[in-house]
Amino acid sequence: MTQNLPSPASPLKIGTRGSPLALAQAHETRDRLAAAFELPQEAFEIVVIKTTGDNQALIAADRPLKEIGNKGLFTKEIEEAMLTGAIDIAVHSMKDMPVAQPVGLLLDCYLPREDVRDAFISPSLSSITELAPGSVVGTSSLRRRAQLLNRRPDLKVVEFRGNVQTRLKKLDDGVAECTFLAMAGLNRLAMENVPATGIDTDDMLPAVAQGAIGIERRADDSRSGDMLAAIHDTETAQRLAAERAFLAALDGSCETPIAGLAELDGTTLRLRGEVLRPDGSEALQDAQTCAIEDGPELGREMAAKLLEQAGEGFFDWRG
Repeated sequence: MTQNLPSPASPLKIGTRGSPLALAQAHETRDRLAAAFELPQEAFEIVVIKTTGDNQALIAADRPLKEIGNKGLFTKEIEEAMLTGAIDIAVHSMKDMPVAQPVGLLLDCYLPREDVRDAFISPSLSSITELAPGSVVGTSSLRRRAQLLNRRPDLKVVEFRGNVQTRLKKLDDGVAECTFLAMAGLNRLAMENVPATGIDTDDMLPAVAQGAIGIERRADDSRSGDMLAAIHDTETAQRLAAERAFLAALDGSCETPIAGLAELDGTTLRLRGEVLRPDGSEALQDAQTCAIEDGPELGREMAAKLLEQAGEGFFDWRG
């Protein structure tokens, strides 16, 4: 292994999107690898790849994800670059990742998970309960839209896309009274100046894998595999195994409002799941515990239970 480590002359190429958050996550990955193998930062090259999801025209148009390509929007071009050898590894926000990887690629490294909560963002208010009836709230998340309308059907929800800076400007411009982001992203960007309040997971169950960074590699690249194993966080992997099994058994696209969170306590895993109609008119929830190693099976069982509870017609809107 020591003879085959990257160097400034032959760096390991880390693929990422170009947003401030994506770059922060790529830098964290680089720094963890550099520390683990006592390498200079110059032994790694961060390669920015523009994805379909970064198209400024689509962001400005505030079009829903499902209209422009779903989760693959943020990964397709990066994964293609990895398959051609243009990059060695790719750093992803796990909540953006499809539940299946392309043939030839593996996703088997996760960094320690950040805060999983959603953040309520408003310059003047600190919670959903403070919103006046009929208030306009902005979000691009189908899950958050459905959860908000389920709890507060009086609210008006408008499509809200873009990075943190774009969304804050929209609030300043009066497009909406508030919006929602992931606390993890704000923490990773050290954005203490953003008017954010964490939302308890009992009040808004987060997206599956929210707050987690995953690192993808080619299946036949043993050097990258060995290096990534040194920074892999087992607890995050155990939690995501249950959550992503739950998601996969329901519907792994961005077209279904699904929330899920696994938490560990000693040798026990607790999984909470929620599936909603997009208009918020109905929400089904479940919470169960099991041994950590049984997390994926529990995820599949919970999905089957909720699908059965949903009954005929619940998913008709999927077409």
